[in-house]
Amino acid sequence: MTRFTADLFADAEAELTAIRRDIHRHPETAFEEVRTADIVAEKLTGWGIEVHRGLATTGVVGTLKGNRPGQKTIGLRADMDALHLQEKNDFAHASVNANKMHACGHDGHTTMLLGAARHLAAAPDFAGTVHFIFQPAEEGLGGARVMIEEGLFDRFNCDTVYGMHNMPGIATGTFAIRAGAMLASSDSWEVTFKGTGGHGAMPDRGTDPTYVAAQFIVAVQGIVGRNVPPSQAAVLSVGHIAAGTPGSPNVIPSEVLVKGTARSFSPSVRDLLERRLAEVAAGLAAAGGCTAESRYHRRYPALINAVEQTSLAVEAAALTVGRDKVDPNTPPISGAEDFAFMLEKKPGAYIMIGNGGPDEGGCHNVHSPLYDFNDRILTTGAAYWVNLVQLELGDAA
Repeated sequence: MTRFTADLFADAEAELTAIRRDIHRHPETAFEEVRTADIVAEKLTGWGIEVHRGLATTGVVGTLKGNRPGQKTIGLRADMDALHLQEKNDFAHASVNANKMHACGHDGHTTMLLGAARHLAAAPDFAGTVHFIFQPAEEGLGGARVMIEEGLFDRFNCDTVYGMHNMPGIATGTFAIRAGAMLASSDSWEVTFKGTGGHGAMPDRGTDPTYVAAQFIVAVQGIVGRNVPPSQAAVLSVGHIAAGTPGSPNVIPSEVLVKGTARSFSPSVRDLLERRLAEVAAGLAAAGGCTAESRYHRRYPALINAVEQTSLAVEAAALTVGRDKVDPNTPPISGAEDFAFMLEKKPGAYIMIGNGGPDEGGCHNVHSPLYDFNDRILTTGAAYWVNLVQLELGDAA
């Protein structure tokens, strides 16, 4: 089997850089990736790849059959959407769309997969079928879930499915992955504490939900510290508090809203967090003569890499950059990814590609207004995808 490295994609580097920077300059947010999808579809069509559009509004799927007979299919997924964020970079390809920015590298993810599609279309020396899945709305709206609900795997059967994300702070030319839980579930929750409120000078004549809410905010950390098994991991964070009006600080409000996020790596801990948040809120509210209305919103499940497909991903990365530059046991990450929905349906694996750090001229962290994808890894990522296809479909029957 031919080993593909970034050097073998040198002739495509300038084209891929131009594509990536053009997408970066024109970011589009969830389910509005019309221009980006047009670029993807045009490139795939020009390379002779069968194109399908319309899943999850702006999703694009390219289908390529190998030149050798085979029934196995593989799905390769890249996300296309940007964030609602005002870019602070001043380079030529900075965003021209106000309050929209590719601050998570989806422009690079899309381009790396396009690079792989370009090569594989020119040399489809494999047995089976590759589906190139370009997904909208990863950033919070679950585009992967929507694509699945609208028939992604019914129309484009995939025996296995793979994803990749850049990671600032990890050296360029390296990869990181782990079998099992790699990324956390991401849920949001809210509790509304209700009392009578009253005059700030006479708190004894009413019930004070601010006092209850304050106790709850502290008690939330006790759920992780005293209810979650020490062998497990979880995060509960408060991100929003709303009560009263700034112009009336002498009024005890009758309602306090507390909202936050919950992260975990297993279904049992996820269930525990949902139950205990409601129980703790209700108990504290009752003790303070108030009531509590709790809501828990399940958003993205934990991302679970299958053992066999993780091993193949490790091997593909090793072929790309060398085995010593692949970490097969990277620690779990408390961030979330809606590719987890695809991994609930199909065996597969999700890998991190090093995007460098400030000490090597690399990028700022994702979701920063100063972030930019590192164009030096475009060909590395494309080579990884091609090596993975060769491993999965090189001798497929």
